[in-house]
Amino acid sequence: MRADTTGKISLDHIYTQPDPRPYFTTLRDLDYHIPTHAKPHFSRLIDEYRRARGVSRPTVLDIGCSYGINAVLLRCDTTMEELYERYCDPQALALSRGELQARDRDLMRLRGRRTSPRFVGLDSSHQALSYALGAGFIDGAVHADLERTTATDRQRAQLAEADLVISTGCLGYVGERTLWQVATARDEHRPWMAHFVLRMFPFEPIAERLAEAGYRTVRHEGLFRQRRFATAAEQESVLQRLAEVGVDSRGLEEEGWFYAQLYLSRPAD
Repeated sequence: MRADTTGKISLDHIYTQPDPRPYFTTLRDLDYHIPTHAKPHFSRLIDEYRRARGVSRPTVLDIGCSYGINAVLLRCDTTMEELYERYCDPQALALSRGELQARDRDLMRLRGRRTSPRFVGLDSSHQALSYALGAGFIDGAVHADLERTTATDRQRAQLAEADLVISTGCLGYVGERTLWQVATARDEHRPWMAHFVLRMFPFEPIAERLAEAGYRTVRHEGLFRQRRFATAAEQESVLQRLAEVGVDSRGLEEEGWFYAQLYLSRPAD
């Protein structure tokens, strides 16, 4: 397995397939469960926003949404383990893309909560966004890489709809340039943010940039397992990077798991 520029193995191929079956079959072997850990925290933040702002159905922007995983977890009250079973069983693997997508639309009809937030996905993978939209997991999509480009007028208008912004693992590839464009898409409206970030990626530069837009950032107590290391070489590379940024990996990454931290950024008021 080749490594990317961060030292992690490259899993780019699982985010650009026509449907999410390669995503789930690959990540299941690595015990990837960070979206399940994130779900109660996102749910609580959404409820807090509703009470504070008086918005019954806020819009959530999921950065790096891929196939709409966070959205379906929250909207259908499911788990990653249930989704692994759903997409990796022989019956699912035998379906065409259209049949699989139709089955997911049925899931949304049967289990989708009418009171759930509206979800917009931001991702650089057209294939993943197309599937998530067709399955009904997300309500809108922004196909862009805002680390390399500036949002168009249409994309900026979509970003401006966000009341809350979430992510589970894309920060480190996505950074302050993207979050600045999201945060400032609408004058005098600052969406609340919750980001799960691997400990190898310092969040302080992003927090400092967001502070310029009027945000206050706090780190939630606790650590969250993301996935197992795929190879010994990946673990060694990540341990070296953690040491370089001053993070103690004893008893954590040294034991074979990636760990993430949760950062909450809200307007100072």
